[in-house]
Amino acid sequence: MAGHRVCPWWLGYLLASPLRRLQQDPARLLAPYARAGMTVLEPGPGMGFFTLELARLVGPSGRVVAVDVEPRMLNALRRRAASAGLLGRIDARLARPDTLGINDLEGSVDFVLAFAVVHEMADAGAFFTEAARSLRPGGTLLLAEPSGHVGTAEFEAEMQAAAPAGLAAAERPRVRGCAAALLRMPE
Repeated sequence: MAGHRVCPWWLGYLLASPLRRLQQDPARLLAPYARAGMTVLEPGPGMGFFTLELARLVGPSGRVVAVDVEPRMLNALRRRAASAGLLGRIDARLARPDTLGINDLEGSVDFVLAFAVVHEMADAGAFFTEAARSLRPGGTLLLAEPSGHVGTAEFEAEMQAAAPAGLAAAERPRVRGCAAALLRMPE
């Protein structure tokens, strides 16, 4: 999971800033994809900018599995989730650089949020294979990469890396400041 451009832990404070909501409101962005009772996988959650909203959307019967390689990010995420009363809905896991460590989730995930994370992976194809294996038939993965970090050619290469895993583009949602695609597993 570690690539050449992994986000430093201290940048997580900026990424979790309330000012970011002005550009990327988690509630508005995630509402079409996450619903009560779902199991959601979020690789690279940082300090939980999207994670807390995902936990609200899946409700008490749902679960968010947040996986990161940086322990300090996960510790901050747990603190923020506890303060928001959402810690019981979040399974925060430390990943290794070469795997998300989610074999136990095979075929059980409804939605994967891959927001500004695939460009940090050492091997995008391996990431998509692991994420796709976790998805149930018909499950979706929202891929969003910041336009300032990931150019069009690199984003299209990521899309091509997802295809062998069985993920096909279902739509191209608008995500401010990002290239984005909703990928779907076949039914």
